[in-house]
Amino acid sequence: MDREALLARVLSAPADFTDASTGLCGAPFFHAVLTREMARVRRTGDPMAVGVVRVDGAADPKPAGSRGESTGPALGTIIRSHIREIDLATDCGGGLYLVQFCGSRSESARSAAERIRAAVQGSGQGRTTVSVGLACFPDDGVETDLVITRAVDACLHAANAGGNRVFHFEKPAHSPSTAKARVLVVDDDARNLKLMCALLENQGFELVTATSGEQALEVVRDLDVDLLLLDVMMPGVDGFDVCRRIKGTEATRQIPVVLLTALADSESRLKGVEAGADDFISKPANREELLARTRSLIRVKRLNRDLVSLENALVSLANAVEAKDHYTLGHTQRVSTLAVAVGARLGLGDVELKGLRLGGILHDVGKIGVPEEVLNKPGPLSESEWVLMKSHAELGYKICLPLLESIGPALDVIRHHHEKLDGSSYPDGLKGSGVSRMARIMAVVDCYDAMVTDRPYRNGMPKEKALGILAQEVAQGRLDGEVLGVLESLVTGSRIGPDAPSQTG
Repeated sequence: MDREALLARVLSAPADFTDASTGLCGAPFFHAVLTREMARVRRTGDPMAVGVVRVDGAADPKPAGSRGESTGPALGTIIRSHIREIDLATDCGGGLYLVQFCGSRSESARSAAERIRAAVQGSGQGRTTVSVGLACFPDDGVETDLVITRAVDACLHAANAGGNRVFHFEKPAHSPSTAKARVLVVDDDARNLKLMCALLENQGFELVTATSGEQALEVVRDLDVDLLLLDVMMPGVDGFDVCRRIKGTEATRQIPVVLLTALADSESRLKGVEAGADDFISKPANREELLARTRSLIRVKRLNRDLVSLENALVSLANAVEAKDHYTLGHTQRVSTLAVAVGARLGLGDVELKGLRLGGILHDVGKIGVPEEVLNKPGPLSESEWVLMKSHAELGYKICLPLLESIGPALDVIRHHHEKLDGSSYPDGLKGSGVSRMARIMAVVDCYDAMVTDRPYRNGMPKEKALGILAQEVAQGRLDGEVLGVLESLVTGSRIGPDAPSQTG
């Protein structure tokens, strides 16, 4: 199977493929979750790996799109049993599988891939050849299709080397020193390009050049760029379009873009502003002005990067807190994902959805101040222990408060995710309209996940029972019925009725 055929298979597996017998998810769900996870890890900095598993020589491998009995289910079952619960895998047909290793860096992903390879190869009694390719975020790419493509390339490398091995994608080496600020200069005129580089040389920058809009986008995709000096008038993809694409992509939108133009009319500048440009410099550039603006924008970009690093540190702290409580492992990510899905169905804007995403991840960070023996106590909590447990909402708020300007609305979720509409809960006893829509969503989703998962003092209950208990809370005026209706539709696949109850306060 050549590279194009392999790519087509893993990027467009049959939409109707499902296989309940293996525990593997359907291809549409896999790609939807992978795309969502890629968007999330671009914000959080968490690692993630994608593996392409190619099985050759197994008896009668299931062809692409087929549902019949074959060795496919057996191989799928083996793969599912050798990955973690939080990982996902899908059958692309024809002995080809795609695996998502959540939160895995290169070494741990390679170990998991080796386990899969050995188990699948062993199942074939010597007749099966297994080739596994790996690619990791962010080292090998920050876009979903790019990471998959590089995993495919690594898989082909493994297969061409004889199979029965795992290869990690090897990114072509670049010459830059990452200690310097990297400035990308783009101009289709070689003389202008040389002049701009001459103005910036010996100023402590690492200069990278491109001679077209298409080439500039490739460089930005493959390198961490601190500033883009971009000519406007270029054939093909012009500077406005390059700027628009960079600012419209989550992974690159923080890169400052300065448009270099001889156009002095207001219409062209307005077009640049609409494309998202951070600044304009008229040609020919004045050296002092160019250096001043370049240094200023690089400084802003690095300050933003530091804010992201602080967010990442808080997320890491939240993960460490979660590791203390064995029964809530994975709870924050599940709650964050489900809360965002509910918020999107209810029409919340991007700012509120970001608040739900970050708030879901960080809502229990205050449990860092709750002793492990309280978190994991198998029986009812004493009055003093319950006071300790309830303190986590306010403590989490205080921990995250220094990042007010960065995480904003998430602070409301962190502090008020236990508030009830009748004013009976903590920490502030808010009531009715005093409880924000984000906090209402988190209260319902958090309660639901807590009930359906195992805890030290009880086993998780069926979702139908949990939804029934939440419905009673709605009837008592404690939770929002509209939120519950959307949640129920998401977890059961049912439609939301026009008369779903809503408690608006």
